[in-house]
Amino acid sequence: METIDQRYLVQQKKRVDQSKPPVFAKVMRSKEGEFEGVSFIKNKEKATVMTVTDAQEVIDWAARTKDNAHEYETKIICFGQ
Repeated sequence: METIDQRYLVQQKKRVDQSKPPVFAKVMRSKEGEFEGVSFIKNKEKATVMTVTDAQEVIDWAARTKDNAHEYETKIICFGQ
């Protein structure tokens, strides 16, 4: 049985105001497990740990649906960073 490589977080930080701490993605899924959206939260421990593919889906969703996405730097980081 193959193990799924789930060890990534999505971090978002405001480009202009570097003094503010980064926020992390918490993925919302339906009961069936389908992707519904993302909340960005301050608590890193409560953020969703995911695969690279899922993390890229979060970044794509944020860029597509958030009006002010251009104001933020959104990137994939390893869980231990």
